[in-house]
Amino acid sequence: MLVDSHSHFDAPEFDPDRAAALARARAAGVTRQVVPAVSAASWPKLRDVCAQDSGLFPAYGLHPMFLADHRPEHLEELRAWIERERPVAVGECGLDYFVDGLDRDRQHAYFDGQLQLAREFDLPLIVHARRAVDAVIAAIKRAGGLRGVVHSFSGSPEQARQLWDLGFLIGLGGPVTYERANRLRTLARTMPLEFLLLETDAPDQPDAGIRGQRNEPSRLPVIRDVIAELRGVSPDEIARVTTRNAEQLFTLPAD
Repeated sequence: MLVDSHSHFDAPEFDPDRAAALARARAAGVTRQVVPAVSAASWPKLRDVCAQDSGLFPAYGLHPMFLADHRPEHLEELRAWIERERPVAVGECGLDYFVDGLDRDRQHAYFDGQLQLAREFDLPLIVHARRAVDAVIAAIKRAGGLRGVVHSFSGSPEQARQLWDLGFLIGLGGPVTYERANRLRTLARTMPLEFLLLETDAPDQPDAGIRGQRNEPSRLPVIRDVIAELRGVSPDEIARVTTRNAEQLFTLPAD
């Protein structure tokens, strides 16, 4: 059985066929999904989607790419949501230095606020770090006492080691299936499995087999198989260890 550690299953792309997509995921052995939020406006729908199936687990946060939607009061609203809804994580949160026009000071204000909420509620973080891994590491160090995952990791081996030392795992998904992703594939081949989570980031980041199409959680075995081949181990070994990692990080109930 597999855990998709990062799926935006509440996204409107799944509105026409969410039940069918969930059935395909289960048929593929993906029995649980962690579903992170992107903005305060998305929290109610995300809660309702996750309430429809025992294998969907919500996380609530403020994504840096949706900076225009965020307001300072949303951090206090997030505290209330976490206290009431008891999610498995805080997120998706983080920093994005890739997209033009995203004010970095405002990004840091929301990210730091969510780091503090994760400490307050003793929850793991789901972190977005695009062209900003060093800044994310520095913020995590300043806050202290945190754990979580940097999803869709694209940094260096040294940055990965720093994250592991801080109690963070890394999530790998569709990008690792592309043959030209040499640095990422080297990391997947050599990193300690105890720090690895599998993810699809559905409906985004499709694997090489469905390039340009909508991604969905049923594609997670493709990522498992590629990493298994890179490492020269069985797919069952990758599934066993990454499922255990997800269960431990997010305190998921037994499948």
